[in-house]
Amino acid sequence: MDKGYERTYWLAWSQMPGIGPVLLSRLRKAFPSLETAWRASARELQKIEGLGPKTAEEIVVARRALHPQRLWEEHCQENASFWLPLDDEYPKLLQEIPDSPSVLYVAGPWQQWDETKTVAIVGTREPTVYGQRWARRLAEGLGRAGFTVVSGLAQGIDAEVHEGCLAVGGRTIAVVGTGVDRVYPYQNQTLHRKIIQSGLVVSEYPKGTGPQRAHFPSRNRIIAGLCRATILIEGQVDSGALITLRQANEYGREVYALPGALDYKQSQGCHWAIAQGAQIVLGVNELVESLLALPVLDPVSPKKAKAGDRPPIAKQPPPPVETPAVVVPEVNPQQAKVLAAIGTEDAVSFDRLVATVGLPSGEILSLLLQLELAGAVLQLPGMYYRRLV
Repeated sequence: MDKGYERTYWLAWSQMPGIGPVLLSRLRKAFPSLETAWRASARELQKIEGLGPKTAEEIVVARRALHPQRLWEEHCQENASFWLPLDDEYPKLLQEIPDSPSVLYVAGPWQQWDETKTVAIVGTREPTVYGQRWARRLAEGLGRAGFTVVSGLAQGIDAEVHEGCLAVGGRTIAVVGTGVDRVYPYQNQTLHRKIIQSGLVVSEYPKGTGPQRAHFPSRNRIIAGLCRATILIEGQVDSGALITLRQANEYGREVYALPGALDYKQSQGCHWAIAQGAQIVLGVNELVESLLALPVLDPVSPKKAKAGDRPPIAKQPPPPVETPAVVVPEVNPQQAKVLAAIGTEDAVSFDRLVATVGLPSGEILSLLLQLELAGAVLQLPGMYYRRLV
């Protein structure tokens, strides 16, 4: 099928309620084309893992009111630049992750970069002076060394990272939880304009999308997915920055953390990460040398050369694991929804949770971390989860 025509149906599927990145990828693999999938019956759609009878019937009803070609034309008028996983411009590293965005909206003058030299630096919105200083130092050093530096355009560490990279003429990418034309927080408008002029702003949300609470945990997976390595500057153990670091580790990417003072709450997440195996940031030159020493990626098929020696995502759930009894913790309604989706029998894959729970993948990861810290869930190799209570 003509690639442009396939892009039209990819976009149509991405706008279908109940169809996220994981299910869309499965649809593409299961049918000769996405147009064929679009015309499939409810019974044929039910053969897709994670797509039950109710969702299949809802799709059949919803697509009657959606005309793919008309949607494509209207979408292109409203959004000047966006990439689909079918496009050559779509980042190869981002394609590796199991929940890559179905659509990636972009704004900025340059749209391709050396993915072997792309590094994320993340941290708290309330940094110490020490954290601010080292965020800027590391961003400046990586920018001078030719690395593309990625962060989330938030207050605190993110802003220091972008400013530091731009100050030395480096390239920086801001991954936002709004449309690429919207700025949150408001005080980063000037920084947003500077990045648009010389760097890149990306989002999985179309133009005009305002800030929503659920969007920001979800955008963290994009930050981790875009990069060979992720560096945590400061953050508490339940912070979004630490979740980003853990996501990077799950994706098979290198992770680093900056050690700090033991009596600063902002350093707790870093020390926890280092105890779990994250590499210690010892200085700018040492970091650059470590990153340059990472295995060279195959630009044609990056999946063949993931950084590190972490195990690949398992195709089958691992065998049951003996776990000690724990006190049942108090959970909020969203956490309870995730627990219910995991059930009490076999381990459940992250993909299945995304399909079942109906929340953004980043938010589900955040809830899983909270449940894990509360002793309610056990994470197993290959992003499988087992309920403990």
